[in-house]
Amino acid sequence: MTAEDEHPAASRIRMGRPGAVGAGRDHFGLTGTSQAYDPRIVAIRPDLADIAVAGQHFAPHYAAPMMSSCVLPSVVLRGAPSLKADQTSALLYGESFALLDLTGGWAWGYCLADHYVGYLAADALGAPIAPTHRVRASEALLHSAPDAASGGSAVLPRGALVMGEPNDEWLATAHGYLPLAAMVEADAEEKDAAAVAEGLIDAPYLWGGRTGAGIDCSGLIQLAWASAGVQLPRDSDLQLASLGADKDVDPSALQRGDLVFFPGHVGIMADAANLIHASRRWMAVKVEPLADVIARSAAKGHEPPVTGYKRLR
Repeated sequence: MTAEDEHPAASRIRMGRPGAVGAGRDHFGLTGTSQAYDPRIVAIRPDLADIAVAGQHFAPHYAAPMMSSCVLPSVVLRGAPSLKADQTSALLYGESFALLDLTGGWAWGYCLADHYVGYLAADALGAPIAPTHRVRASEALLHSAPDAASGGSAVLPRGALVMGEPNDEWLATAHGYLPLAAMVEADAEEKDAAAVAEGLIDAPYLWGGRTGAGIDCSGLIQLAWASAGVQLPRDSDLQLASLGADKDVDPSALQRGDLVFFPGHVGIMADAANLIHASRRWMAVKVEPLADVIARSAAKGHEPPVTGYKRLR
């Protein structure tokens, strides 16, 4: 049994196979009023929508997504097709992107794993791959030859997906060599999600970030749980809704790996008393007593955290 089998709600964010709804049709009927939707995870613009929502939401045109993969170490996902637009998330090397529109150097669509919608630079996308391995180290240098002394062409972040063939101590890919010591098989499950978060301690805080170069609170949790085989939604409120977290959690009963949610914030317990979280107060990933985080939240007028989720088993 996989971790996702134990937590089936964690994958509710997915809307099904891209383009599956309405495939092969050129006319759609909408019965009743168009349903409400969350624009973060449902790909609808005033002029265009994902074909998967045809029949549920009105749009002048629908498009079936074209699958692609990220070819840069990471690329910023934005809320609008402009370098001035806010970062909302990031796509990592090898991760899949469902492309719906390509205009003016900007690609619009959604990250396949969590269905998060946005714009990214079109030149960050390439042909889709079938990943064989995942980066498990905080980062991995892509070498030009299977030799530690060889130069590197890129540094891939934790969670990056690659396709290659093991060769002694190296993974040979189409673009270079990665040390096998920094990799795991793509579907391997790392049981201690808290250890992944600990590996990112002192990483700078970045709204919408998902790498050691910059990460936010929900990005930290998403990356940690993905390493354990569970794909969580992107934002903390979506994570909470997807997990159906327990109510009235007693802070004294928390253990390593438990998630604790605050309004607009989430962290993972390092042990019974300390929380690992990407903190805007410290502008970095830090470990600090949960009691201190609760006290700061209360000082802002927030209620104490009353939700949590038991650790992965």
